[in-house]
Amino acid sequence: MTSHQPGQAPPLVLTVAGSDSGGGAGIQADLKTMLANGVHGMSVIAAVTAQNSLGVQGYWELPPEAVRAQLDSVLSDIGVDAVKTGMLASKPLVELVAEVLGEVAAPVVVDPVGVSKHGDSLLAQDAVEAVRTKLLPVATVVTPNLFEVEQLTGVKVVDESGMLAAAEAVKELGPAWVLVKGGHLPGEPADLLFDGTSEYRYTAERHDNRHTHGTGCTLASAIASNLAKGEPVPEAVEKAKRYVTGAIAEGFPLGAGIGPVDHGWNLHRS
Repeated sequence: MTSHQPGQAPPLVLTVAGSDSGGGAGIQADLKTMLANGVHGMSVIAAVTAQNSLGVQGYWELPPEAVRAQLDSVLSDIGVDAVKTGMLASKPLVELVAEVLGEVAAPVVVDPVGVSKHGDSLLAQDAVEAVRTKLLPVATVVTPNLFEVEQLTGVKVVDESGMLAAAEAVKELGPAWVLVKGGHLPGEPADLLFDGTSEYRYTAERHDNRHTHGTGCTLASAIASNLAKGEPVPEAVEKAKRYVTGAIAEGFPLGAGIGPVDHGWNLHRS
């Protein structure tokens, strides 16, 4: 595992995602997570949202040439040790990002963002097919929740016994590893990591806290941070789960709706 020496750059992680004006999810959550997990976060903004604790009031994707220019700037000069993708909004952006990342040797964590916590759609319909056929095949780890599994594969999970079938269906789309997030199921929250042969099950206590905005972005960014440090995928996921569980426990109210998880909870305690 890489350690950060004084005077040297820490591991480098790039997020390609949307901006959240409320600061709880998206690019803002990614960069906070990366800082809290000891890596240098960089960003390519693919879309801008007008968003607060009550929901997403609107979003505007950036032109493909602006996204490509940001990617070229970071990759040509600084480089990356891991990449995380989030909200990519449209088919042209998904295809562009998939094409560029297909040439990058670093691990890629794909959070296949389809809908927001409030149920707002964040992905055009033709972009879903592009995620399925272009982006997932370049993913080292893909982290769908149960809604996104159904959006990508048509497989509907109603209890934990269905999670392996869901993971297998997503795995067939080409990623190296699939992490199916089962937090929306009743009972103890359990996630399933699967690489086509091995299964790893991760459980966490369920915290009675509705302030969970940004959970998916945060988990994917924490996994990417751990991969950038040289952790194998199962350990990277385990440590990320521990971090995000603490962040959920410390989530705080903001505005009139759903507040964010606390990305800096581990820093407050050190």
